[in-house]
Formats: sequence, structure tokens, C-alpha cells
Amino acid sequence: MKLYITPTSGNAWKVRLLLSMLKLPFETVVLDTDKKEHKAPEFLKLNPRGQVPVLVDGERVFWDSTACLVYLARKYGGEQWLPSDAEGMAEVQQWLALSNNELHYGLQWARGKKIGIRAIGDYEEYAAYGRNGLAVLESRLKDNQWLACGRPTIADLACYCYTSVSPEGGFDLAAHPAVAAWVKRVEALPGWIKRV
Repeated sequence: MKLYITPTSGNAWKVRLLLSMLKLPFETVVLDTDKKEHKAPEFLKLNPRGQVPVLVDGERVFWDSTACLVYLARKYGGEQWLPSDAEGMAEVQQWLALSNNELHYGLQWARGKKIGIRAIGDYEEYAAYGRNGLAVLESRLKDNQWLACGRPTIADLACYCYTSVSPEGGFDLAAHPAVAAWVKRVEALPGWIKRV
């Protein structure tokens, strides 16, 4: 298996985490965005969007972190990471949506403005969206150890990555004690790995 990433991609980190937690061997290919390797014709054959992550498993190619997480969880993770029943799958999916919206467009884009990897947009707009995402997480986690199904799932991995680095974007996790405790629980899971 081969995973294409960039060093700053939280979306790629999500997939790396699940691969590690599933104890699956994989090769990491780090693309240099300064050299526009993610826009090179060979890479665009893998993902016409020119984004990471891209997962290659044999002859199959998957792009988008959610697609990669769902594929890996379903193919290699049994019921642990993504339940097959309608209720459990929908419960996980709603947190994947939060990850792809408030956490990505809020926490990550605000972080990008702060650390200089995002040139466009308004920091305060992003930060407001991110604070809303943190409030939703805090509301759920104040009475639950995990986001969905009472156990770690791909919902937790998807939401964890940009939440854990949100202090780099000016967010104070101490103001969200349930979220801060959950970040530590995710980091204590067997197979957890640091971002690149």
C-alpha cells in the first residue's frame, strides 16, 4: 500500500493514523508543494483534484481522506472503526461531516493563516467557524468518551487531527476541557503516530 501526503496535511495524517492503528504496512510518499508535485501530470492521474491524501492499494486508488478512511475501515477494520449497521454508520458520518466542515474550514484554515500556509481569506471568519466546531465537540464529549458508538471510530481520527493542532491557529483547548481530555485519549490509542 502507498500513501501520498504533504507534511502539513491533517487530512493525510488521518489516514496515516488509521493505517498505523490497523497495523497495515504502507509506503509514504511525501510530495513537495513548493515544487508543485501535487499538480504534476503523473500525480493528477492518481487524483485529478491535485490534493492529498491519495491511497493506492494494489490496483485501487482512493483520494479524499474520508473516502480513504471509509475504505480502510471497511476493508481491514471489521466493525471496530466503522460499524455496518445503519444507525452506527450514520452516527460516524455526522462527525465526518463536522471534520470536513467546521474543523477543516474553521480550525485548519485559521491555523493556516496564523502559520503562513494560507494566503487568502479572513482569519476571524475562519476562527468563528472553528470555535463553533469546538463547541459542538465539547457538547458531545462532556458526556461521552468518544464521538460515536461509545468507542473509538474513524469519526475520532477524522476530528482529532485538526483539533489537536488548533492551538497553532490561536485556539485555546483549555477552554474546552472535554475536548482536551479526548485529544489525550486519542493520543493514548495503540498505534497513534505523530504528524510528519
